[in-house]
Amino acid sequence: MEPMKVYGWAVSPWMARVLVSLEEAGADYELVPMSRNGGDHRRPEHLARNPFGEIPVLEYGGLTLYQSRAIARHILRKHKPGLLGAGSLEESAMVDVWVDVDAHHLEPVLKPIVWNCIINPFVGRDVDQGLVDESVEKLKKLLEVYEARLSSNKYLAGDFVSFADLTHFSFMRYFMATEHAVVLDAYPHVKAWWKALLARPSVKKVIAGMPPDFGFGSGRIP
Repeated sequence: MEPMKVYGWAVSPWMARVLVSLEEAGADYELVPMSRNGGDHRRPEHLARNPFGEIPVLEYGGLTLYQSRAIARHILRKHKPGLLGAGSLEESAMVDVWVDVDAHHLEPVLKPIVWNCIINPFVGRDVDQGLVDESVEKLKKLLEVYEARLSSNKYLAGDFVSFADLTHFSFMRYFMATEHAVVLDAYPHVKAWWKALLARPSVKKVIAGMPPDFGFGSGRIP
């Protein structure tokens, strides 16, 4: 069978979620690079893959998928279901809980910090410092919940690494490149958890293709 094709740009946090899952699964895949500045995601051939004009997109064997969490779950179901807590209703339920916490609580708080601290300065947009400050305060309250969870469990779904942990990598990676990364110092269990994630070979490989400035350090985004 031909390798899975993943369309997008490697610096994307959403792409990173899929790539880490592929690496964890040991799946054979091909990264098909696209240009955001070139508008590749708005071209008819890409809109045929994803009518919303977004990345990443996964293609193989006649199947086309979009939405990063859906893609990642499919990859893991196929190649490494243990990372979804397969075999235990309780463990799979806890994986689902923390994947949703990331989607509905953490990512919406991290995104304005990352956008304002990394992207906006490089593209000449105004930095909304008020929004950043507000988001950092929300993050501190949210990290209290994570600290409590990780003080009694090594990982978010329990004492086993899972997609619940890996899905957090995408935006946390860029947040930790901002001046506000020091916030984690007040949450030792969260900081230890993050350090453990960074030590994983899959994360090391993917992070090598994710410059901390989204590629803007060279004045461009691929």
